[in-house]
Amino acid sequence: MSAKDLDQIVNLCKRRGFVYPSAEIYGGFRSSYDYGPLGALMLRNVKDAWVRSMVQQRDDVVLIDAAILAPPAVWEASGHLANFTDPLVDCTACKQRFREDHLEDKNVCPGCGAKGAFTEARAFNLMFKTYAGPVEGSGAEVYLRPETAQGMFVNFGNVLQTSRKKPPFGIAQVGKSFRNEITPGNFIFRTREFEQMELEFFVPPAEGPQWYEYWCNERLNWYVNLGIPADMLRLRAHDADELSHYSAGTSDVEFLFPWGWGELEGIAQRTDYDLTQHATHSGQKLDYFDQSTNERYVPYVVEPAAGATRTMAAFLLAAYDEDEVGGEQRTILRLHPRLAPFKVAVLPLSKKDTLTPLARQVYRTLSERYMVEYDDTQSIGRRYRRQDEIGTPLCVTVDFDSLDDGAVTIRDRDTTDQVRIPIDGLVGELYGRLGF
Repeated sequence: MSAKDLDQIVNLCKRRGFVYPSAEIYGGFRSSYDYGPLGALMLRNVKDAWVRSMVQQRDDVVLIDAAILAPPAVWEASGHLANFTDPLVDCTACKQRFREDHLEDKNVCPGCGAKGAFTEARAFNLMFKTYAGPVEGSGAEVYLRPETAQGMFVNFGNVLQTSRKKPPFGIAQVGKSFRNEITPGNFIFRTREFEQMELEFFVPPAEGPQWYEYWCNERLNWYVNLGIPADMLRLRAHDADELSHYSAGTSDVEFLFPWGWGELEGIAQRTDYDLTQHATHSGQKLDYFDQSTNERYVPYVVEPAAGATRTMAAFLLAAYDEDEVGGEQRTILRLHPRLAPFKVAVLPLSKKDTLTPLARQVYRTLSERYMVEYDDTQSIGRRYRRQDEIGTPLCVTVDFDSLDDGAVTIRDRDTTDQVRIPIDGLVGELYGRLGF
């Protein structure tokens, strides 16, 4: 039973330390969130799982980390200065602002109910502007990137030369992006500061359509393989009026959120738009010479671009469950082991000095390989429930018999089954259960 109400996840995230409202002691800051001890680990795990799939397990993709700040020339070439806008309207009655394309009725204000009170729509650029250096002015203007993609395009020549790759190959990046959204909301789904996981896959122009189809299927399956039920996902092709200025065709991987279908990731056919634009504006060649065919061409690009933070929200919603164990209700996150903040919890049955040294030894051994939590507070039953609620796949209980038989008890989160395992075989057993 996945979460049907967003508040179930919001409350769990605050209570257990996944996500906090940013600057909460000052009343919060709209659409900004801080990731707590568990959230920081889980978000890192989401990104690591993406890098593992997109870079580590492939020989045709490399990873870079480009700067967040960029001069206006980059965004002029990419088209963001002219095209990265939302239609903004103001209600003359209540003075609230709305995105015109998000209004259910363009004649009725959702804030105050006034009819015919909207101003004419005007273009609102979503990029954050700041200044580099001690003097403000047009010559010192820079922008926070609204996407990580342009860092891959402007480094295409550098990567091509240093990595010795040839099309088809990809450049991947994970990092922060910033968009001055007019109407952020739905928890961490839409925020002004967020993290992206993007791949720019450069291919010979004739191969663009087949690689687009390949990456649509590949990316949809990634979510399924990490535990999201297939019936909570869909692949939706954009209509012509939805396409970005650079796109010849885009499909979204969408997740069934409590408020309806929402985008997790877009797979776009960017053609040769970006490389051509940057070559034109910079005066530098951004093409590829294929020695085998004696042909020079500007590669086409297929771009799978996912939001790490909203993807984390989807994994939490899909993993949320409530069931009954021993006549008691429990809340459980059935997270894939690769995504769980802690892979294992070490739970000594007692705080007594006789058990602590052995329990600590087990903890130190396992923490060499896994992220492990050590918990010796409250009853063992309460500790099991706590680990269930934060998604820990396995618990290792050290009891007084462990001092004599050199064994511990492993408890499975999903089934609650328990088995006795010798300590010297514990790492191998965990590897077999977790899969890594």
